[in-house]
Amino acid sequence: MLFMKGSPEEPKCGFSRKVVEILEKEKVAFGSFDILVDNDVRDGLKKFSNWPTFPQLYCKGELLGGCDIVIAMHENGELKDIFKDHGIETTDSESRTGGVSASTGLSETLTSRLERLVNSSPIMLFMKGNPDEPKCGFSRKVVEVLKQENVDFESFDILSDDEVRQGLKVYSNWSSYPQLYIKGELIGGSDIVLEMQKSGELKRVLSEKGIAQKQTIEERLEKLINSSPTMLFMKGIPDAPRCGFSSKVVNALREEGVTFGSFDILTDEEVRQGLKAYSNWPTFPQLYYKGELIGGCDIVMELKNGGELKSSLSE
Repeated sequence: MLFMKGSPEEPKCGFSRKVVEILEKEKVAFGSFDILVDNDVRDGLKKFSNWPTFPQLYCKGELLGGCDIVIAMHENGELKDIFKDHGIETTDSESRTGGVSASTGLSETLTSRLERLVNSSPIMLFMKGNPDEPKCGFSRKVVEVLKQENVDFESFDILSDDEVRQGLKVYSNWSSYPQLYIKGELIGGSDIVLEMQKSGELKRVLSEKGIAQKQTIEERLEKLINSSPTMLFMKGIPDAPRCGFSSKVVNALREEGVTFGSFDILTDEEVRQGLKAYSNWPTFPQLYYKGELIGGCDIVMELKNGGELKSSLSE
């Protein structure tokens, strides 16, 4: 018995789809229940099984597990042994792949291209438009969810390539867009992604797939600022400053015998603009000591002329 999202003919999530595919490859007859139509069953089964997610596969009343466990058992042959041990006979019906098979009519060239695209990034979104300019509300919603989850993702504009647009519908057995894939597995469309985010399941899936949240700009700036006890954010590099103020600060530090790290803010606009807000200091260079802002060129020169620079950077 498979408790899933949707039905075997129309799964409503990639994980349910995968388990259906495996059961059909194993050629076993199975019943199913769409947990999306009954919240009492959905919530009650989580407590009954002590298993927080779906799908859930049962064999003779015993829980086998969810998608990842079923995949592992299928790949190592354990699933077939369990069915045999429980006296479950296989059928002779052809398996429904839900992906690519001879019956799809997709050429090998297109199939290969779709596989490369689906696996071109750990998180891959096939959408209308691009993340900066979505061309439909559903695509926009999924982009917003991924940004809120703070993960890196790539996208493909299906409006720009009708071969991919039509072919992916057959490849995934999913008729609409957007389509979100994680590590090559179809998660689903807008409604499913929103539901998974709301329940916390999306965060869990991302974690299980080894996908970490990217650093926020604040985290990145703190890491840079503390990468050296004395850290100079400047235009250019110490051996080739790109402005007179940066050159003056470099010379002052060297004359005082201060060892320092540096970062060229001309090479990274995100750091350049982010540091202005982070430090509440609108200009460069900016000198930090042990994570604390000392100041810009005027303050550094004032400290040097007053004989306080070296002591300020060694306390």
